[in-house]
Amino acid sequence: MGIFNAELMLLRVPAILFAVTVHEYMHARVAYMFGDPTARNQGRMTLNPIKHLDVIGTLMLLVAGIGWAKPVPVNPNYFKDPLKHMVYVGLAGPFANFIAAFLIAKLFLLGIPQYGMLAEVLKVVVQINIFLGVFNLIPIPPLDGSKVIPYFLSEKARETWWRFEQYGFVVLLLLVFMFSGLLWTIIRVPAELLLRLVFAGTPVN
Repeated sequence: MGIFNAELMLLRVPAILFAVTVHEYMHARVAYMFGDPTARNQGRMTLNPIKHLDVIGTLMLLVAGIGWAKPVPVNPNYFKDPLKHMVYVGLAGPFANFIAAFLIAKLFLLGIPQYGMLAEVLKVVVQINIFLGVFNLIPIPPLDGSKVIPYFLSEKARETWWRFEQYGFVVLLLLVFMFSGLLWTIIRVPAELLLRLVFAGTPVN
């Protein structure tokens, strides 16, 4: 199907809403678990997808299959171990997407035919969850993978990294709009591997 195929676009809408909601809710939930009420107080610890949508990121998900949601606000000053707990908060979103993809893929073991509208919706939901999760593991601010980096840096290196964070979104936009081929190549290999793993044992090819 072409990238602007109307049927594909319609299938992606529920998939994106589900994937974004799972992703951001888990960021907020894990942050709250470690003592940060910021996201909950701002109405982001919710399963309402509208609260989590980012205009540009959502459009990119619809059109290109890669994108992002509105970042959940996190205040690491609430954490007992800010560096370590930010790693958990950062990874919570992508891993929630991977777990959701795995569970949804296994629905085909319950007898759901691998063809038809329901099957196509489920397949797209799995794909969007996988690609959203992999994309967000790229260590470029504000993506989730960037939250892991400071934990492994020296104090001096962390200061340099945090200065870089203010330019991270510009770098990300350059990758998305000017080097999309390279970006897609980086994402596609692990994403396709994960798709094979989550569909393993099911009748889906």
